Parts: sequence; structure tokens; C-alpha cells
Amino acid sequence: MIDLNLFIALTSFYFVMYVTPGPNNAMVLTSGIKFGFLKTIPHMSGITIGHVWQVVLVCLGLGKLFQMFPEIQNILKIICAMYLLYLGYKIIGSFSKVKEDDSRPLKFYEAALFQLVNPKAWTISTMVASGFLPKDEKLIFSILFISITALIICPISISIWAAFGSGIRNLVKNNKKKAIVEYFLAILLLITAILIVIEK
Repeated sequence: MIDLNLFIALTSFYFVMYVTPGPNNAMVLTSGIKFGFLKTIPHMSGITIGHVWQVVLVCLGLGKLFQMFPEIQNILKIICAMYLLYLGYKIIGSFSKVKEDDSRPLKFYEAALFQLVNPKAWTISTMVASGFLPKDEKLIFSILFISITALIICPISISIWAAFGSGIRNLVKNNKKKAIVEYFLAILLLITAILIVIEK
């Protein structure tokens, strides 16, 4: 039987890891500001499901691949950082200027696929598999336990960022303030990209 203390510890770990700044939260915040909370729900759902699959794959042995070939993690960092820099570039002028804008919120499958190159998400999955996987249960029940917990905690945590972004969207009305928000988001994505690359 799964211990209550383990569940509390896993829940706390998930919440802290999901709610602290990272690529997903920076992107969800940006989406909340540009498109509002409701239109960001598919993005958040994709993050959640994509990450749950990561957890399952790591528990089934994929995590050992990162231990055997640590350069894979470095490649993922570079790809993720480049994508965040691209988003930062696209943000400038997309919110404050009245123009034909083909930008849209990330779709469910796009957000899910992004987890494949998100080093923070892989790190969380590896830490969960190594530190919170119940040892006395059958593997299938252990994986279900940590996956269902992720399915509950992840959307709660990241929705805080989407709600914050949506709140900013409702407060900021004139184009000058919108431009300031754009540059703030671009800088946030730049800083996130740099931190991803230099993080050991």
C-alpha cells in the first residue's frame, strides 16, 4: 500500500517544481497575456499530458539513456533555448500593434511535443522516478501513482501563471504599456533560455 507520507512528499515536490520558473511557465505566462486564460487551456493540457508520458517513459527505463549519454541533455537544452529565443523575437510587436497577426496559442499536441526538448521536464521526471517511485508495489501501480499525481498537480501549478498573464492582459489596455509588457516577456524568455543552457 502506498504510504500517505510519500504521497504528500510527491505532491509537494511536484507543486514546487511545476510552479517555479521554467520554459513551460514562461510560455504559459506569455500565452495568458496574449490570448487569455481560456485559449491557453489546450497549451496547459498539452504540457500536462506530455509530461505524464515523460514520467512513464523514464520509469520504464528511458532515464538510463540520459545517464549513459549525458550529451543528449545538452542537445535538448540548445534546442529548447533556440525555440524560446524564437518566441521572444516573435513577441515583439505582436500584442501592442494593430496588424495582421498569424500568431495563435500553442495547440495541445504542440505543447505535448515541446516536452520532448524541455530539459526541466526531463529532470523532474528523472528525479520522480529515482526518488518517489514506490519500491514495494508492482511497477504498473507505482507508475499509475506518480502519473495520476502529476495529472492533478501539474495543471494546478501552471494555471497560476496563465491566470497571472490573463490578469495582466485585462489590466494593460494602451499600446505603450502593451509594448513594455512585450519587451518584458521577451527578456524573460531570453533569461530563461540562458539559464537553461548554463544550468549544469
